[in-house]
Amino acid sequence: MSQTLPSGSLSGKTALVTGSSRGIGADTVRYFAEAGANVVINFRNKAPRAEKLAAQLRELGVEALVVGADLTDPESVKAMFDELERTFGGLDILVLNASGGMESGMAEDYALLLNRDAQVNVLETALPLLTAEARVVFVTSHQAHFIRTTPTMPEYEPVALSKRAGEDALRQKIPALEERGIGFTVVSGDMIEGTITATLLERANPGAISARREDAGKLYNVSEFAAEVARAAVDPVPADNTRLVGDTGSFGGE
Repeated sequence: MSQTLPSGSLSGKTALVTGSSRGIGADTVRYFAEAGANVVINFRNKAPRAEKLAAQLRELGVEALVVGADLTDPESVKAMFDELERTFGGLDILVLNASGGMESGMAEDYALLLNRDAQVNVLETALPLLTAEARVVFVTSHQAHFIRTTPTMPEYEPVALSKRAGEDALRQKIPALEERGIGFTVVSGDMIEGTITATLLERANPGAISARREDAGKLYNVSEFAAEVARAAVDPVPADNTRLVGDTGSFGGE
């Protein structure tokens, strides 16, 4: 992975990325650590992997706190932020990266619970800890962001609708966040090569990823997209609070 943020540019800052033991979340938290931020690695059920990442990041000279939390459980979320407050005192960057809904064996309303209700609760629980000029980033996909105008694969539709519902609910918080000087940016990406979602979609709909790659001309990989997420936490907030990553030519307007 190449350096994406200037070295030392986040010294003294603290960043939390939900779902950061692997994939996009892990690479995003690594970029923050490389820029000098102390980081909080959140995971749901893969503690050894999260601890291994934390050990690697501590070698960069930053502090890394590992906190397991089920984001759909408000008590679990509160405990996570209590531990963050004890360790670091406050929070400068919150990246809402964790999402899901394609897992097997979950309740029918799980996607909405995780992708909308939990996202709002995590933000509201974090609010007292967010510092002046803090930044919040919500990670989504073009398939969810544009779901109102552009159909997606049937296998992904419930997830896309729930993620768009989460985005809408979070956007309603923008005026209150801005009053406190907190910036909010939605980062929407095309299908990302190598993610769990892409793998599950490919399994349900063989050829889906290659077809999308051909249509778009290029698909970002995990580290490339994570770099965009990390930059969204430090770049000026776009006028429409939206950072689009990858081709949007085949998607209608919102």
